[in-house]
Amino acid sequence: MKDKRVLIISPEVVPYLPQSELAINSFKIPKSINDSGGQIRIFMPRYGLINERRHQLHEVIRLSGMNLVINDMDTPLIIKVASIPKERMQVYFIDNEDYFKRRAVLRDGKGKLFKDNDERMIFFTKGVIETVKKLNWSPDIIHLQGWFTYLFPLYLKTYFNDDPIFSESKIVSSIYPKDFEGVLSKKFKQKVEFDGIPENLISDLVKSDFVNLSKLCIAHADGFVLHGKASMEKEVIKEIENSNKPFVSNENSDEEIPYVDFYTKYFS
Repeated sequence: MKDKRVLIISPEVVPYLPQSELAINSFKIPKSINDSGGQIRIFMPRYGLINERRHQLHEVIRLSGMNLVINDMDTPLIIKVASIPKERMQVYFIDNEDYFKRRAVLRDGKGKLFKDNDERMIFFTKGVIETVKKLNWSPDIIHLQGWFTYLFPLYLKTYFNDDPIFSESKIVSSIYPKDFEGVLSKKFKQKVEFDGIPENLISDLVKSDFVNLSKLCIAHADGFVLHGKASMEKEVIKEIENSNKPFVSNENSDEEIPYVDFYTKYFS
């Protein structure tokens, strides 16, 4: 992994959020790459519950100030950065008053998903990609964590397809067991379609439930890490197996996965 550039994208990362499985993995994976001589950049949203003073976040003026169009609305993008203490790993935070100021992650105080999570996903996707372009940092591997990142493969292969900075990037997606019921939004497909993405590629978004979001990701990613395969949706596992793309898995989430070996075998 020496000198390989790996971009980690996640909705949760320790130590900025509580220690969920996803947040812990989003720290452990870049650390293992860093320890193996790779180069790391981590991106996550800057939720309102993150203590900026304690974690020493600061705005990067040269990266901020861009407006992203989300469903025909101009939405300002703010970029903040911090370093994980003792690990020499930089974390970039995607910030916006409307989408990420609230003191919560993806659910409200009653555990219900926010109704605008679809737009938050689109904003986060575009915000990360536009920022990486500004950094002029071309990743060899892009590792996505969880369903909130499932739009990235689609957007990289369509909306940003002509951008040379990602032309050699391989997309690995970490897939976790189902963690929400119902659909994210009845208008999700319409909002993605606004970006000129072909309708035939997003038919699954007519019903934006967990399985269909997973299918959308699987169709466009290059490899997969299955966390807790024994608890995953059988339909999702079958979709991955039928894709004939490389994957690595553990049966239970407490078993270690050899991420670096997986990268080296399939994407070096």
